[in-house]
Amino acid sequence: MTAGRRRLWWWVIVGVVVVVLLAVGGPFVYIHFIEGPAPAKLTLPMSKTTGAGASKSGSGSGTTASADGTWNVGSGSVVGYRVEEVLLGQDSTAVGRTSTVWGSLVISGSSVSKGSFVVNMASVVSDQSERNAQFDGRIMDVVTYPTATFVLTSPITLGTIPAVGTVEQYQATGNLTMHGVAKSISFTLSAERLGTQIDVLADIPIVFADWNISNPSVGGFVTTQSSGTLEVLLHLTEGAGNPASSGSSNAAVGRGGPGAPVTVPSTTVPPLTIPGS
Repeated sequence: MTAGRRRLWWWVIVGVVVVVLLAVGGPFVYIHFIEGPAPAKLTLPMSKTTGAGASKSGSGSGTTASADGTWNVGSGSVVGYRVEEVLLGQDSTAVGRTSTVWGSLVISGSSVSKGSFVVNMASVVSDQSERNAQFDGRIMDVVTYPTATFVLTSPITLGTIPAVGTVEQYQATGNLTMHGVAKSISFTLSAERLGTQIDVLADIPIVFADWNISNPSVGGFVTTQSSGTLEVLLHLTEGAGNPASSGSSNAAVGRGGPGAPVTVPSTTVPPLTIPGS
């Protein structure tokens, strides 16, 4: 073999190695060093300071004053999704959130007698514009289905009203409507009472097919599981709460208008391009 042919084969081998490194190492670098970690899971305010995540956190020295009345979704409430995905063999977590949520529940005696909540789906945003476009379009079709709703269908039994400064867990059942499909769901929620505010936290498993939602996978580039988690953190107040919104038929308007969505960490680095993809 001549020296020229040896050099040619050498550069061919180098080229193949570079492509393999980009295909395998590129996503790892992008996910772990450029994109950064996904936003942490939502937690109750007191859990953040005490490290408690289950029932009866806090001092336990609060009062058990009546909580009767209407409690409205207030400022700082967050609703969103968390989905595990794989980018060319590398594990990643997709998170999208919004604070454009409104609604209320009614406490009467030792139970929650009714409750209903609405989320502006067009305002849900992640840290990736490409992911947002997929969510707004083929996945959730926010133009056709601009809102998601949850309506309590059975009272939530509270038993003894929890003292101020404690966290308790309860079972809730209601109809969740997303993507034009209404289904009955039951789930566990954690509630924390702090002064004039009640905080409610829930992680609700969602199987996409149950709501006729397209799997978020994009060809062979990004693949996801067939389910995800609906994350909910509501700050309930006896005050006016968040103003109701009819949603938006334009995702851009929903994101930039009043009640702007929660900001999640973002990056200005352009999307990763894999040679030959």
